[in-house]
Amino acid sequence: MTQAIETTSAGAEPRRIVEQGAAARVAAIVEPVLDGIGYRLVRIKISGLDGCTVQIMAERPDGTMTIEDCEIVSRTLSPVLDVADPIERAYRLEVSSPGIDRPLVRRSDFERYAGNRVRVEMAVAIEGRRRFRGLLLGADGDAARIRRDDAAPGEAAEVVLPIDEMAEAKLVLTDELIAESLRRGKAQQREARLDDRSRAARARTDQMHTNGASAAHNEGE
Repeated sequence: MTQAIETTSAGAEPRRIVEQGAAARVAAIVEPVLDGIGYRLVRIKISGLDGCTVQIMAERPDGTMTIEDCEIVSRTLSPVLDVADPIERAYRLEVSSPGIDRPLVRRSDFERYAGNRVRVEMAVAIEGRRRFRGLLLGADGDAARIRRDDAAPGEAAEVVLPIDEMAEAKLVLTDELIAESLRRGKAQQREARLDDRSRAARARTDQMHTNGASAAHNEGE
């Protein structure tokens, strides 16, 4: 049985960094479907290695994505893509979470992951360069503020990069990022165990109420 999923404002914030070509065609099909079942599209990637693979990165609005979530999304999207047929050859559908070194695609991503190291490739060159790497300081209007790793003496260490002009932005895998991910994972596991206990307690209470009602009915007979 498919679990209930919160659908409120799942896709309210648009992606600012989007795909081109065939991946954009796939995104146009799957994004409203994901929004309708309470998930957000992160990225579409089409790979030709070992045949054709269409990878769909998705997440819940809070940034989480479990194996069960991936299975729900895959079952929902498979028939939609079969009908729409956006890829001209046979392909394998792969649904995944964004991962630890995730892409940043929405303005809120640049706020949420401030304090981490990022790698950015610009679609439009800024002062003659397209690639930047450094510490993400957060969002500044419609741009991201980054403290560069490679600023030369006399150059400004901080740069402001327009998000809409980025081709790709991604977290850099570091020991600190891995440790934070592990802490979040443990916290989510604790919350899941508490939820399971709460549901079990409610089930026991409901059963007690049912038994009591049956006994009262029997006594009335």
